[in-house]
Amino acid sequence: MKLDLTDLLCALSTALDSVEIELLGLDTGHGRRVACLAYLMGKGAGCGEEELRDFAGCCILHDNALTEFIHEELERSADFAAAVKNFVSNENNADFGEYKSVNSRHSVIGEKNIRMMPFKTDVSGIILYHHENADGTGDMGKTSAETPLKSQILRLADDVDMTSHFNKMDESDFENVRERVKARSGTLFSKEAVELFLDNVTFNDILEIRQKSPKTFLRERLPEKFTEYSENEIRGIAELFAQIVDYKSEFTERHSMGVARIAERMARRFRFDDEKRVRFYLAGALHDIGKLTTPNVILEKPDKLTAEEFSQMKQHAAATREILSEIKGIPDIIEWASNHHEKLNGKGYPNGLDANKLGFEERLMACVDIYQALTEPRPYKAGMSRAKAVSIMREMADKGELDGNIVSEFEKEFV
Repeated sequence: MKLDLTDLLCALSTALDSVEIELLGLDTGHGRRVACLAYLMGKGAGCGEEELRDFAGCCILHDNALTEFIHEELERSADFAAAVKNFVSNENNADFGEYKSVNSRHSVIGEKNIRMMPFKTDVSGIILYHHENADGTGDMGKTSAETPLKSQILRLADDVDMTSHFNKMDESDFENVRERVKARSGTLFSKEAVELFLDNVTFNDILEIRQKSPKTFLRERLPEKFTEYSENEIRGIAELFAQIVDYKSEFTERHSMGVARIAERMARRFRFDDEKRVRFYLAGALHDIGKLTTPNVILEKPDKLTAEEFSQMKQHAAATREILSEIKGIPDIIEWASNHHEKLNGKGYPNGLDANKLGFEERLMACVDIYQALTEPRPYKAGMSRAKAVSIMREMADKGELDGNIVSEFEKEFV
């Protein structure tokens, strides 16, 4: 399957932005802004185009473990607000096992996750050490001599974006940023990273990133490059982003990967060719990526949602389309993923499409999503038996909501 990985990551970082905005209060575009700054510094360090592509990708994904970390904290405290406070303020960190703080924990998890991505160059250690200080006073006690230069660059770029009010910065503010960076050379930031920042990042660069958008800035410097990825590499991409989505809420833990697996199983039943089967699997993994834009107070609510809350919840399907539509070359996946809540009688959402506008694959994905949701356990309910789930799907087919022929195949496959 061919993809432009930079395009994919830039688009999906939109979803990651939503998590950072909700949990950390950051301006939208944090990961991409960090990638732009790191790109300029990496190019100044002599990195080649392939290295810069992968480095930008790591920077976009440097906080990929945020939802997983919050999930772990919820398991400890069962209190979402406390979990977020712990991440932001680094409080209550007496019981972190082998890690000293939340920063080291989410860096370790993020490093583990990044191994799922099919990068072509060595990216080891970039995310793992991106919270280490040059003088060894960071959580893992690593000095700049013990960490990769790209990790040191990411450390500085991340800090600059977190502390500089990037989208409001004027030339005087930028000079203050430069002075702050210089003052921390050899302590927070490595001398090499500081020199690369001072020599390669100008105020004109800041203006261009802001005026054009970080994504456009990156794409102008890293032109389109479609690469053929193996089935296993696509699975790695799918698993990482499904995991990010599913860890957003304990109520939907493992839902996306469950949908991906059932989607692939039914694709085999309907004899999709190998390319289409893998694409359908990826669509299943990404179908709920829009839920990253849904506030946790709604996702985590155990009671029935109000009409207003349900209306907000329904927006996740449209958000999935909006996010995936930024990725070139996957029009089929966009349709299969974003129409999974549409119904044949036109009473689904977000667009009220009816049978005349829903293809076979979209009808199939709707059935896959419903079957997985009915059979998986949630904190507030046990999963239904296969037979019970299919009987409910049959009732929905009788009401004109689902495709009865597809439901019959589910019955043959699972009951």
